Amino acid sequence: MVRNYIERSLEPVLKKAVSQFPVVVLTGPRQSGKTTLLKHLFSSSHKYVSLEPPDIRLAADKDPRGFLEFYKPPVILDEVQYATDILSYIKERVDSDRNSTGQYILTGSQNLLLHEKVTESLAGRAAILKLLPLSYREQTGVPQAPLPWEAGKHPDRKKLGSKELWESSLRGGYPELTAHPERDASLWLSSYLQTYLERDVRSLRQIGDLGQFQIFLRTLAAQSAQLLNLTSLSRDIGVAVNTIKQWISLLEATYQIFILRPYHANISKRLVKTPKIYFSDVGMLCHLVGLKDAEHAMKGPMGGAIMETNAVCEVMKTIWHRGTEPQVYFWRTSAGVEVDIIVDTGTELIPVEVKQTATPNPGMVNGIQAFCSDMQNKAGKGYLIHSGLEKMPLKKGVTAWPFGEL
Repeated sequence: MVRNYIERSLEPVLKKAVSQFPVVVLTGPRQSGKTTLLKHLFSSSHKYVSLEPPDIRLAADKDPRGFLEFYKPPVILDEVQYATDILSYIKERVDSDRNSTGQYILTGSQNLLLHEKVTESLAGRAAILKLLPLSYREQTGVPQAPLPWEAGKHPDRKKLGSKELWESSLRGGYPELTAHPERDASLWLSSYLQTYLERDVRSLRQIGDLGQFQIFLRTLAAQSAQLLNLTSLSRDIGVAVNTIKQWISLLEATYQIFILRPYHANISKRLVKTPKIYFSDVGMLCHLVGLKDAEHAMKGPMGGAIMETNAVCEVMKTIWHRGTEPQVYFWRTSAGVEVDIIVDTGTELIPVEVKQTATPNPGMVNGIQAFCSDMQNKAGKGYLIHSGLEKMPLKKGVTAWPFGEL
């Protein structure tokens, strides 16, 4: 067992995958809690080996069959992106005993490189799961709570006042900062950013000027929750549009951002086709734009973007941690009518608007009503997520829902 452990909503999915697949791959950004989760669940059943130390990595590269013979399954191989050639040899061992499940649990923090290697070597043999930083429901001890539009028990939680919401936003969802509230968030996030730049960025892309990449990160953060304007970013930073595209792909591959694409349907209205970008951790977003004070975050120009990022992250993390791929979009017409989040549940489209206000009113849901009118019987009930404390009906089919109970 792990001290200061925070229960994760991925736990039941991960246990099920280990009981059904010979190989399970757990990916996610650095410091999202992958190693802690695996040690907590499987320390009594699986040996643990990290491939990050150079000597261990060299042994795996130089003699992969000998390495796998020495570290026989069941085993956890951590940070496998450092020695991806070993995956072909894991396939060899797995194929000799296809009926045995839970043989190898692999972790990695570089989605792009690792996913390609897993697809090549372990197709049909591996379950691939993602672990993101803590969702708010995990931070508050109700990891399995349903989303507002889902059936199930919605547990009562401690009311999240405005001050607590913005202080929580500044710290974000990395487990280290949640488990140790005395840690200086700004210092920790600064160190994380430097480690990310030195390890992940340089290993995936030959970026000569990390300073320029940092400027890109901060500029992108300032445009969070807005329509992505590649030309504007290129001009502001002074690099080519194709370079901006490569850097955005890098951020997505290392789980630093979510890309929300617009929802399209075969209707007559002209819709915006440009995506939006959200940082996967709201604490990192606040750090990149230089926010250190809760009141400044709430009252400053980034307040709305921070609130929207909070809501998008909560929905995305909740769905991902169930082992499924989120079908989440936004909707915006060329006339500017918009709904921040559209969740495709498979049976209906749930429109969700996000407002920074603690005092929601019916005039804030005109976008939801326009969406429901266009979608007709495809649309489900709508929700307005706000920073206040109360649930209340606003208009027919639309409910105001506090972020603290999202």
